Amino acid sequence: MASADVAAATTAPSPARPGTHRLRWQTLPVAVFLLALFVVPVVTLLSISFFDNDGSPSLEHYKRLVDVPLYGKVLLATIKVAFFTMLFCIVGAYPVAYLLATSRKSTRNWLIILVLMPFWTSVLVRTFAWIVLLGRKGAVNQVLTAFGITDAPVQMIYNFTGVMIGMTHALMPLAVMTMLAVMEGIDPNLTKAAATMGAKGGTRFWRIYFPLTMPGVASAALLVFIASLGYFITPALLGGPQDTMIVQLIIFQIREVLNWQFAGAIGVLLVITFMLIFMIYDRVFGLSVIGGAARTASPAEGSMIRNYAGRVGTAITWGLAQITDAAITVFARWVPARRGGVGFSRGGLYLVCALIFAFIALPTLFVVPVSFTSEAFLTWPPKLFSLQWYQMVFESPVWLGAATRSFVVALITASVGMLFAVPCAFALARDNFRGKSALFGLVFAPLIVPNIFIAVGLFFLFSRIGIAGTTLAVVLGHTVIVIPYVVVTVLAVVKGYDRNLDHAAATMGASRMQTFHRVTFPVIRSGMVASFMFAFIISFDELTIALFVTGGRVTTLPKLMYEDALLAVSPRLAAVAALLLVSMSIVILASELIRRKGGFGLGTK
Repeated sequence: MASADVAAATTAPSPARPGTHRLRWQTLPVAVFLLALFVVPVVTLLSISFFDNDGSPSLEHYKRLVDVPLYGKVLLATIKVAFFTMLFCIVGAYPVAYLLATSRKSTRNWLIILVLMPFWTSVLVRTFAWIVLLGRKGAVNQVLTAFGITDAPVQMIYNFTGVMIGMTHALMPLAVMTMLAVMEGIDPNLTKAAATMGAKGGTRFWRIYFPLTMPGVASAALLVFIASLGYFITPALLGGPQDTMIVQLIIFQIREVLNWQFAGAIGVLLVITFMLIFMIYDRVFGLSVIGGAARTASPAEGSMIRNYAGRVGTAITWGLAQITDAAITVFARWVPARRGGVGFSRGGLYLVCALIFAFIALPTLFVVPVSFTSEAFLTWPPKLFSLQWYQMVFESPVWLGAATRSFVVALITASVGMLFAVPCAFALARDNFRGKSALFGLVFAPLIVPNIFIAVGLFFLFSRIGIAGTTLAVVLGHTVIVIPYVVVTVLAVVKGYDRNLDHAAATMGASRMQTFHRVTFPVIRSGMVASFMFAFIISFDELTIALFVTGGRVTTLPKLMYEDALLAVSPRLAAVAALLLVSMSIVILASELIRRKGGFGLGTK
């Protein structure tokens, strides 16, 4: 028996070494796909910015960007909105992700539904819900004046405050789920071991737990920031003229002025700006924080800056640990607590998370009672009770056909996106190879380039090859959009995975497929499910690609809702949104049940 074990160990395939040729081929499908369906269309579209209206080479459009101060101000306003959105989302999402990661599975299932609610409702309906809630005669101002908190209505929309509320509400779920995927992989015994050695609660959190969550925090921050750069519906409806985003200028130049060349110049400015920000980000944090690749930075890679940032971060966490320990000690004298302040700390976490859950879920739930109104327009409080708007939806073949098409497109998109992105994410996370930084930039590029460029570029390409206005065109366009989200989410999960488990399986004679099937996948399954759901939801709610590549021949549900909202925002939109809430809740519960029961025979986590 012993000799058999030794023989199996000696013949077992060894784990791949960094830089092996095998791992490079894992990135080939996603690289070819993005080069063909992202780089070529976008470069073709942006290249026209270097020509004048007569087709001659010219830099007149870039001269206009420099000469007119408006465009610089709009760019700074865009960066400001993106930065504060990222900050508010990280601060609000971290305690929620921590609560989800440390809660029982049965409780976590329900809480995840609340977190993902904004993703299940059209951005148009969510934004209009905030207009009704935050308006001068909205529900929030009615409560404030009724309780005597304010004497007059507070201006909360059509300004920077309204933009922050709407965008933080829209993007906080993205930050929560990205950080949750990492937090679930952290061994709770690490903080318990620190407690047995006398470390207080603040020290355990800030010096041990928080540094382990940094890959998730870094991924969430970058995702939220770059997603904020491309938002235009929420700032347009909730902000004022001073809150105009640069993407709004691009869309205006394309759809209203038909100045493709100048729109391309604005797009080039946006891309260059983000690349500079991304370069600074890499110098401070390093791509390995997101990618999970352990590497030693050279001076050329900005290791001095990164080391300095690391020392500053260590000093900050040490100070926060001291402050937190002191606060727990003071409050423990006045508040009954169990196990040395744990009860009080947990109670504070529940209170904070309850407020954040209310912020996330209530505006979305607001559309449910409105969908039963008997009036022909949205008001608060609604006049109940009528099913006429649901009847209109179910009796309309147009609405049912659009919903079915969106579901099929999202399902295919998520599946294809996972097929392309997961092998690439493993290669980026586990290996150092030539061209890794370039590949990482290629994968991230669809996030930083406005969707309007991708949509129009794909329309030109699909028109030439004869697939414009087909469901296939929508699937291909959506796949380009979702691949970066899948890659980043999987990277964050793989970062916390202990590869010694794979090494141990290999020494016991397991093949690479057996190791992945029986060891790797069961551990990272929750992150994989989160990645798939991200891709599905993003595709289901995507509007810009559908507006262009469908060519008016096929209709998705977001496109139909957008066209309906342009005519009038009626309670029928609220009814559709309520149906989406129910449908997506069923999908989430089903996927979570499969994961908990170890679907496909993969065992439980």
